[in-house]
Amino acid sequence: MTIEKLRELPIGIQSFEKLRERDLLYVDKTQYIIPLLRGGGIYFLSRPRRFGKSLFLSTLQAYFEGNKALFEGLALEQAELALAALEKREAWQKYPILYLDLNNESYRTTEDLVKILNRHLRDWEGLYGKGNEDDSLSGRFEGIIKRAYQETGQQVVFLVDEYDKPQLESVVNKELYETYRSMLYGLYSNIKNCDRYLRFVFLTGVSRFGKLTIFSGLNNLNDISMDAAYAGICGITEEELITYFAPEITALAEALQLTHEATIAALKKRYDGYLFSEDGEHVYNPFSLLNVLQKKKLKDYWYATGTPTFLVRYLQNLNYFLPDLEHDVEMGMSGLQVSPIEAKSPIPILFQAGYLTIREYRPDEGIYRLGFPNEEVRFGFLKNLLQNYAPEIEDASSETAEFLREIRAGQVDEFMKRLEGLIAGIPYDTFAPTMVKYRERDAQVAVYLIFSLMGQFIASEVHSVIGRADAVVHTTETTYIFEFKLEGTSTPAEALAQIEEKGYATPYQKQGKKVIAIGVSFDAAKRNIGGWVTKTLVEA
Repeated sequence: MTIEKLRELPIGIQSFEKLRERDLLYVDKTQYIIPLLRGGGIYFLSRPRRFGKSLFLSTLQAYFEGNKALFEGLALEQAELALAALEKREAWQKYPILYLDLNNESYRTTEDLVKILNRHLRDWEGLYGKGNEDDSLSGRFEGIIKRAYQETGQQVVFLVDEYDKPQLESVVNKELYETYRSMLYGLYSNIKNCDRYLRFVFLTGVSRFGKLTIFSGLNNLNDISMDAAYAGICGITEEELITYFAPEITALAEALQLTHEATIAALKKRYDGYLFSEDGEHVYNPFSLLNVLQKKKLKDYWYATGTPTFLVRYLQNLNYFLPDLEHDVEMGMSGLQVSPIEAKSPIPILFQAGYLTIREYRPDEGIYRLGFPNEEVRFGFLKNLLQNYAPEIEDASSETAEFLREIRAGQVDEFMKRLEGLIAGIPYDTFAPTMVKYRERDAQVAVYLIFSLMGQFIASEVHSVIGRADAVVHTTETTYIFEFKLEGTSTPAEALAQIEEKGYATPYQKQGKKVIAIGVSFDAAKRNIGGWVTKTLVEA
């Protein structure tokens, strides 16, 4: 298929109306609207950024505006009889809609949030007038809801995009966080106070701590984030990929010079793997998938948009040994729903933000096993951490490539000196001030990040389980086995001896390649690598 024949894909378009009017490809998600209408009440959906939340809200807006023409040929139009029964009136009824978008703003000060809320309130007051209620944000919002109902004779639809953005951006500033929480709690409390005036409420966000903070008074909040029935409400399922994107997959296969099956496998490995319910379907990241099918290059599109600044700051304030993420972590449901401000671990927010996903659920224990969803997220996450961990690195990919060239060339000393220089550049306050005493762990994390990123190009594994080498790197001609020890408890020679005594080289003796053992020590006083020794255990 030529480029000219390829369809325009809706990359970055979050308006359902624009998408339909321009006749762009649309993955039909309107079938999810009927059960939402049937359930009524107040809904909350958590999904990672750029996962289609805004587009789904826009779709709901179009339905409640009664814009039937936009749904021609879609699942919702075909269910018109069901809609009429649900509404108990003519389907496609037009309702007054209050749409609160908190997504595309920055919240550095209290004034930032006040300004944004005031802007929305003024727009709504322009439609429904300004009453005699008190002039607080909460009081004005309550008045708007009531007047919208009185003037139109219809209950109000309230839609909120990224309800938690202000709190997430202030998560490391407890005072500002609490100010935002108080302001938004007062605003959203009107959802309960004005229940009789509301037809439908739908809120989206990244974090899932609404019930515990801002929405603590809403005992009828229906959190559908992990419901199997809504697992595919955002993102693209395997079936949708095959059904909707057949021409683009064919074109991508030609560009990559792969078979159709190999192309699907490559897409799956790099962009699939998100699972939001243990009983639901896994989905692809829609932003990355649309980009790769349009540009026909397997790159990191979702992660290239940048890790949220709140997440970097949040990780920097927690004492968490990052290599533990490499081995699937476990947590119960209550742990996954904890507020970031209260969490002792980064696991809940990493799950909520899309950096970890469900791998397995053990119902007898009520435990979820979590891991990175795919290669794009794993390597993007590690690359971003390395650059924030060692800010003197301008390009993590370039730095990793230098390590890779040296290890492939057998230049172990050069490799170790480069690693030593990288660790020396890590500032004392990389994490919170209390982390200074964990400096030796900082060095271990730097090693972990470098070896893990090298794993994009060669088989590099990092282990922390007793009885296995800390790192094993396979090149075309050589296998390197690393063991790291803290100086004062062990020396480089003792680390090397452990490799031999525990037989770490045994699995690689018959592969026809040289096997080199490298014992490394960390010097807590120097806050860097103390020394290293090498020994060839198997000749090629």
